[in-house]
Amino acid sequence: MSTEIVNRVANSKLVTFNLEDYYPYGERVLFDIKDWLLEGFVLREGTFREKAAEHDWSQYQDKLVALTCSTDAIVPAWAYMLLATYLQPYAKKTVTGNLEDLETILYTEVIQNLDVSALKDKPVIVKGCSHKPVPKNAYLLLIEKLQPVVRSLMYGEACSSVPLYKKPKNQ
Repeated sequence: MSTEIVNRVANSKLVTFNLEDYYPYGERVLFDIKDWLLEGFVLREGTFREKAAEHDWSQYQDKLVALTCSTDAIVPAWAYMLLATYLQPYAKKTVTGNLEDLETILYTEVIQNLDVSALKDKPVIVKGCSHKPVPKNAYLLLIEKLQPVVRSLMYGEACSSVPLYKKPKNQ
Protein backbone atom coordinates (compact mmCIF):
# COMPACT_ATOMS: atom_id res chain seq x y z
CA MET A 1 0.00 0.00 0.00
CA SER A 2 1.59 3.21 -1.15
CA THR A 3 0.62 6.58 0.25
CA GLU A 4 1.65 9.87 -1.20
CA ILE A 5 3.97 11.97 0.93
CA VAL A 6 2.43 15.39 1.41
CA ASN A 7 4.57 18.41 2.20
CA ARG A 8 2.31 20.14 4.71
CA VAL A 9 4.73 23.06 5.08
CA ALA A 10 4.66 23.82 1.35
CA ASN A 11 0.86 23.58 1.35
CA SER A 12 0.36 25.73 4.43
CA LYS A 13 -0.44 29.44 4.52
CA LEU A 14 2.73 30.00 6.54
CA VAL A 15 4.72 33.00 5.32
CA THR A 16 8.49 33.03 5.83
CA PHE A 17 9.99 36.43 6.56
CA ASN A 18 13.73 36.65 6.08
CA LEU A 19 15.37 39.86 7.36
CA GLU A 20 18.41 39.02 5.26
CA ASP A 21 16.30 39.79 2.16
CA TYR A 22 16.23 43.41 3.32
CA TYR A 23 19.96 43.72 3.96
CA PRO A 24 21.05 47.31 3.22
CA TYR A 25 23.90 47.05 0.74
CA GLY A 26 26.97 49.25 0.86
CA GLU A 27 30.51 49.05 2.18
CA ARG A 28 30.73 49.53 5.93
CA VAL A 29 33.59 51.58 7.37
CA LEU A 30 34.57 52.03 11.00
CA PHE A 31 36.21 55.44 11.45
CA ASP A 32 38.12 55.49 14.75
CA ILE A 33 39.09 58.98 15.90
CA LYS A 34 41.54 57.80 18.59
CA ASP A 35 44.51 58.58 16.35
CA TRP A 36 43.37 62.19 16.11
CA LEU A 37 43.49 62.60 19.91
CA LEU A 38 46.54 63.49 21.98
CA GLU A 39 47.85 60.16 23.28
CA GLY A 40 44.53 58.68 22.16
CA PHE A 41 42.64 60.37 25.00
CA VAL A 42 42.67 64.17 24.81
CA LEU A 43 40.78 66.04 22.13
CA ARG A 44 42.48 69.33 21.29
CA GLU A 45 40.04 71.33 19.25
CA GLY A 46 42.57 73.08 17.02
CA THR A 47 44.46 69.90 16.15
CA PHE A 48 41.23 67.95 15.66
CA ARG A 49 39.81 70.57 13.28
CA GLU A 50 43.11 70.67 11.38
CA LYS A 51 43.15 66.89 10.88
CA ALA A 52 39.51 66.97 9.76
CA ALA A 53 40.21 69.72 7.24
CA GLU A 54 43.23 67.89 5.80
CA HIS A 55 41.60 64.44 5.61
CA ASP A 56 40.57 63.01 2.22
CA TRP A 57 36.84 62.55 2.77
CA SER A 58 36.17 61.51 -0.83
CA GLN A 59 37.38 57.99 0.03
CA TYR A 60 34.04 57.50 1.83
CA GLN A 61 31.99 58.04 -1.33
CA ASP A 62 28.78 55.95 -1.09
CA LYS A 63 29.99 54.17 2.05
CA LEU A 64 28.21 53.56 5.34
CA VAL A 65 30.34 55.07 8.10
CA ALA A 66 30.35 54.43 11.85
CA LEU A 67 32.25 57.09 13.80
CA THR A 68 33.76 55.76 17.01
CA CYS A 69 36.52 56.20 19.55
CA SER A 70 38.04 52.93 20.70
CA THR A 71 39.67 54.47 23.76
CA ASP A 72 37.99 55.65 26.95
CA ALA A 73 38.36 59.27 25.86
CA ILE A 74 35.52 61.66 26.57
CA VAL A 75 34.57 62.92 23.14
CA PRO A 76 32.20 65.90 22.94
CA ALA A 77 29.20 65.57 20.63
CA TRP A 78 30.41 68.45 18.45
CA ALA A 79 33.47 66.40 17.38
CA TYR A 80 31.30 63.72 15.76
CA MET A 81 29.03 66.41 14.37
CA LEU A 82 32.03 68.14 12.78
CA LEU A 83 33.14 64.91 11.12
CA ALA A 84 29.60 64.33 9.89
CA THR A 85 29.68 67.71 8.11
CA TYR A 86 32.73 66.54 6.17
CA LEU A 87 31.23 63.12 5.44
CA GLN A 88 27.79 64.42 4.44
CA PRO A 89 28.60 65.07 0.76
CA TYR A 90 30.15 61.61 0.36
CA ALA A 91 28.85 58.94 2.73
CA LYS A 92 25.47 57.27 2.21
CA LYS A 93 25.02 57.14 5.98
CA THR A 94 26.99 58.33 9.01
CA VAL A 95 26.33 57.22 12.58
CA THR A 96 28.10 57.40 15.92
CA GLY A 97 28.92 53.99 17.33
CA ASN A 98 30.34 50.65 16.27
CA LEU A 99 29.48 48.54 13.24
CA GLU A 100 26.63 46.78 15.06
CA ASP A 101 25.14 50.18 15.90
CA LEU A 102 25.38 51.03 12.21
CA GLU A 103 23.60 47.80 11.23
CA THR A 104 20.87 48.44 13.80
CA ILE A 105 20.25 51.95 12.49
CA LEU A 106 20.20 50.73 8.88
CA TYR A 107 17.70 47.99 9.71
CA THR A 108 15.61 50.39 11.78
CA GLU A 109 15.11 52.52 8.68
CA VAL A 110 14.32 49.48 6.53
CA ILE A 111 11.80 48.05 8.99
CA GLN A 112 10.09 51.42 9.56
CA ASN A 113 9.49 51.68 5.82
CA LEU A 114 8.21 48.12 5.35
CA ASP A 115 4.67 47.65 4.16
CA VAL A 116 3.46 44.58 6.04
CA SER A 117 -0.22 44.89 5.11
CA ALA A 118 0.04 41.76 2.92
CA LEU A 119 0.79 39.78 6.10
CA LYS A 120 -2.49 40.73 7.81
CA ASP A 121 -3.89 37.79 9.78
CA LYS A 122 -1.34 35.35 8.37
CA PRO A 123 0.92 32.97 10.26
CA VAL A 124 4.48 34.28 9.88
CA ILE A 125 7.77 32.60 10.64
CA VAL A 126 10.82 34.84 11.01
CA LYS A 127 13.79 33.03 9.55
CA GLY A 128 16.61 32.78 12.06
CA CYS A 129 19.78 31.77 10.25
CA SER A 130 21.41 34.36 8.06
CA HIS A 131 24.64 34.75 6.16
CA LYS A 132 24.65 38.52 6.43
CA PRO A 133 25.09 40.51 9.66
CA VAL A 134 21.53 40.99 10.91
CA PRO A 135 21.69 42.62 14.36
CA LYS A 136 19.61 41.17 17.19
CA ASN A 137 17.80 44.49 17.56
CA ALA A 138 16.45 44.12 14.02
CA TYR A 139 14.49 41.05 15.11
CA LEU A 140 12.94 43.00 17.99
CA LEU A 141 12.05 45.89 15.69
CA LEU A 142 10.48 43.42 13.29
CA ILE A 143 8.34 41.95 16.09
CA GLU A 144 7.06 45.46 16.90
CA LYS A 145 6.13 45.91 13.25
CA LEU A 146 4.57 42.49 12.66
CA GLN A 147 2.78 41.62 15.91
CA PRO A 148 -0.12 44.08 15.52
CA VAL A 149 -0.76 42.75 12.00
CA VAL A 150 -0.17 38.99 11.85
CA ARG A 151 -2.18 36.07 13.22
CA SER A 152 0.87 34.31 14.67
CA LEU A 153 4.63 34.69 14.86
CA MET A 154 7.25 31.98 15.00
CA TYR A 155 11.02 31.97 14.79
CA GLY A 156 13.32 29.52 13.02
CA GLU A 157 12.51 27.19 10.15
CA ALA A 158 9.13 25.73 9.26
CA CYS A 159 10.28 22.25 10.30
CA SER A 160 11.52 23.38 13.73
CA SER A 161 10.04 26.70 14.73
CA VAL A 162 9.67 28.36 18.11
CA PRO A 163 6.23 29.91 18.69
CA LEU A 164 6.46 33.53 19.81
CA TYR A 165 2.98 35.04 19.55
CA LYS A 166 -0.56 34.07 18.68
CA LYS A 167 -3.32 36.64 18.29
CA PRO A 168 -6.17 36.03 20.75
CA LYS A 169 -9.26 34.61 19.05
CA ASN A 170 -11.45 37.54 20.11
CA GLN A 171 -9.39 40.07 18.10
